[in-house]
Amino acid sequence: MFEIAPSLLSADFTRLGEQIREVADGGATILHVDVMDGHFVPNITIGLPVVRSIRAMTGLTIDTHLMIEQPGRYAAGFAKAGANMVSVHVEADPHLHRTLSSIRDAGARAGIAINPATPLSAIEEAVQHSDFVLVMSVNPGFGGQRFIPSVLDKLRRLRRLINDRGLAVNIEIDGGVDSGNVAEISKAGAEILVAGSAVYGTADPAAAVKELIEKGTRWV
Repeated sequence: MFEIAPSLLSADFTRLGEQIREVADGGATILHVDVMDGHFVPNITIGLPVVRSIRAMTGLTIDTHLMIEQPGRYAAGFAKAGANMVSVHVEADPHLHRTLSSIRDAGARAGIAINPATPLSAIEEAVQHSDFVLVMSVNPGFGGQRFIPSVLDKLRRLRRLINDRGLAVNIEIDGGVDSGNVAEISKAGAEILVAGSAVYGTADPAAAVKELIEKGTRWV
């Protein structure tokens, strides 16, 4: 499995439908949607109404990344609004099992997100209750940041943990993914790679997605 998930945080919201169609033409099957509350991270983005609107305009998988406090209050609501994947931060949720269960009960795949400086030990018990783990390779809150190279070792260790336990859990990565590192990231164990400025910061998002897929799948 290898997929590029363009991040709509970097898209032009004045022509969002067109931007979604462009990445679909390039081979993208997942749209990454960042939800920020200005508390857990120092930025505010979008909420449930926008997710509903995106769902109405596309059949692509919607991957909603909740960078918010008290995610257990809202996670199931995003699934009901049309998100197919919903991830919540281990750093923000003391009741992670309950939240993951609520996401699944609402019909979506449930994911655990983990910040660059948070050790994998923080999710060792919960990973078996998730469908995917979203590894942050930048500090969450803003697009356009540079990839943190030490996260590659974290990916390798997470891949070993999942394989050793025989779990059907996918690994997603978010932050600083571009054509120069996509192959190395894929080789380290990531299967879903979120790309924002590397896609929407170009003149041709469709071509950018195609290039990322071509370079990343060389290691699959």
